[in-house]
Amino acid sequence: MKELLNVAGVSKHFAMGGLFSRDVVHAVSDVSFALSADTAEIFTIIGESGSGKTTLARMILGLETPNSGAITFDGQEVSDSLSRSQRLAFMKRLQPVFQNPFEAFNPLKQVDGYLRSTAQTLLGVTEPDQIDAAMDSALQKVGLSLREIAGRYAHELSGGQLQRVAIARALIPEPALLIADEPVSMVDASLRMSIVNLLRDLRDTFGVSVIYITHDLATAYYISDRIMIMQQGHVVEMGPAKPILEQPEHPYSQLLKASVLSTENAGQTSLQPADRGIAQAAWEQAGAGHLLEGEGGRWVRR
Repeated sequence: MKELLNVAGVSKHFAMGGLFSRDVVHAVSDVSFALSADTAEIFTIIGESGSGKTTLARMILGLETPNSGAITFDGQEVSDSLSRSQRLAFMKRLQPVFQNPFEAFNPLKQVDGYLRSTAQTLLGVTEPDQIDAAMDSALQKVGLSLREIAGRYAHELSGGQLQRVAIARALIPEPALLIADEPVSMVDASLRMSIVNLLRDLRDTFGVSVIYITHDLATAYYISDRIMIMQQGHVVEMGPAKPILEQPEHPYSQLLKASVLSTENAGQTSLQPADRGIAQAAWEQAGAGHLLEGEGGRWVRR
């Protein structure tokens, strides 16, 4: 298999506290996975806040340096010491989409200016017609057009429109991989599925792989090819999405599933929290054992 991305034994820790009282937070511990360059897929990383999802994403983007392990993309090691030309080549192939679209755009700047700057910087085009064509092509992929957003500010667009503009900006250089960090958490519930469907279309129609970072099991079940569940920086379960989400084996994975609200007897009964025995077992097993391969490509920490 030709690899698009290889994350090999990556760990990251941060020193916290003052000069005389320093603690070490192990944000990511010995994480490994790979994405194929031959087949586009949606690889979902699931976990609660503080599980290490975003830190891992930042290392893949070259914004953080691992304390150990290595990350390679397109056969080249990801590093924060790349030259400007190397960094531009890297960002043409790998693009981020962040959680809050309203923070991604300066409210005093027209949103099409961001797309124009991306086209000029990453594509190297200078002619106005070429720039407009690149912008409109990317916007068309997300169900918008340059005519709809030209000259408009962030507050003049809905959250769903603005997130689609953010995705369009990332698509301008025609990347092989998108890293989408909680891309629907700040969008109205009625608009979430349009963004989720868009990510699936990018995979199916345009051959773009997506690392989808979320704590939402429902959307993960809907679009994921494979998933990786993280707890306190450790991978506890990884493999094909459907069997893991339907029949999780690790206590933390079971806790996540048990915590999903049900619509059965809505308004007629009291909500029951997840079994605390499951929660306690998940907490006690955090980082314990080893990640072992089972049937069907599933890996479980035991």
